[in-house]
Amino acid sequence: MTQHHLALAVNGRERLLSDRLVAYQDRTEEDAVRQAAGLSAPVPRARQEAVVILGLGYVGLPTACELAARRSSVVGVDVSAPRLRAVADGDVDLPPAERGVLREALADGSLRLTADPGALEEADTVVVCVPTPVDEDRVPDLAAMRDACATVVARARAGQTIILTSTTFVGTTRELLVEPLNRRGLVVGSQVHVAFSPERIDPGNHDHVQRDTPRIVGGVTPECSARAARVIGDLTDSVFLVGSPEAAELTKLYENIFRAVNLALANEMADVCGVLALDPIEVTLAAGTKPYGFLGSFPGPGVGGHCIPCDPYYLLWQLRERGVAAPMIDQAMRCIERRPEQVVHRAGQLLEAAGVAAAGARVLVAGVSYKAGVRDLRESPALPIIAGLAARGVDVRYHDPLIDELVLPDGTRLAAEPEPRGADWDLVVVHTVHPGFDYSWAGDCPQVLDATFQFDLAPHRQVV
Repeated sequence: MTQHHLALAVNGRERLLSDRLVAYQDRTEEDAVRQAAGLSAPVPRARQEAVVILGLGYVGLPTACELAARRSSVVGVDVSAPRLRAVADGDVDLPPAERGVLREALADGSLRLTADPGALEEADTVVVCVPTPVDEDRVPDLAAMRDACATVVARARAGQTIILTSTTFVGTTRELLVEPLNRRGLVVGSQVHVAFSPERIDPGNHDHVQRDTPRIVGGVTPECSARAARVIGDLTDSVFLVGSPEAAELTKLYENIFRAVNLALANEMADVCGVLALDPIEVTLAAGTKPYGFLGSFPGPGVGGHCIPCDPYYLLWQLRERGVAAPMIDQAMRCIERRPEQVVHRAGQLLEAAGVAAAGARVLVAGVSYKAGVRDLRESPALPIIAGLAARGVDVRYHDPLIDELVLPDGTRLAAEPEPRGADWDLVVVHTVHPGFDYSWAGDCPQVLDATFQFDLAPHRQVV
């Protein structure tokens, strides 16, 4: 197993805690141990197993690609016909190498695509990768999760291993899989094996590949953990076991809550730097030279995507149901929600300072996806920023080479400006800078608001 250092800010003594983690053993070594101990026969070799991936989104698709490269039979199931067509056509957000794997897997049949849930009945292993968003009131939307788990339970058969990967509330695995399976007469731990293994996919970041990213597995029983870890071990060189699905579920929530709190702090420190006329990027990098006790993040226009703006609410919702408060998490999420309005307010200040009335001012938002390098608008701060500017009477448009059209919360549709000229706008708000595209035109705009704090193509830029 690959050596992995803990990312803990505990004064450099994290090595003293490393033995508290249970590392999944190499398959061959595990088989020898099981046989010597007189345990049940080793689980059949992975390439002989049929795996079904339920959900082909930003987690399910790369999971399917990686497993298809190592196994003879992987089936991707998705209820969305447009998504299945996009995957079949290769019109998806994947790194070039993974796109090549996808093409080869589809061509040689090691990966098949279908909308038929009947494929679950033939699977030896089912991996559930469905979205877990929140609604407009920040309440967990469990519809996709409940439907997926109900489908898995209805189609389950003896001998299967079922692995849930979607970020969700603590107890989901037991409530939506274990208990219904037991009610069906399939005893979890002997007839079927169930575990939770939270996804760790970083879309758009080609430095964080699955093979090098450790994974956590929490099974209902030790045998459940072993069988699930055997599958997850085909995705990564490092698998660590925890004592229950609940521990694994909270692990994932903790990871993303930490990120949310850290980002809220980074944005607040950027505000502090503005007051003190300092560069927050320089200060953060300087603090990051300390080899212990500091884990920094960079400020920005807000927090978007399918994880950080959503996942903490799964825990907050669950705690509220029990009458328990989590004030730090709650405040961090409030700060994150307010960040886009700060960008709108700052844009108004710059227009006013230039003698341009907000009503009728021409403002262009550069980049609207939530993250550089991805075609994903989920929870993007650009949407409330554009809506906030429009509410002030601004004539606001956007340019994004990856997003042809967007829909604002009020239903307004906007088409991208394909080839903007900086001089045509009163203000450019730099929101997302995609790699490999030219943004030098923004330097010709008289006013540039850099919400990334890292845009160096406009020397006269101002920051949030």
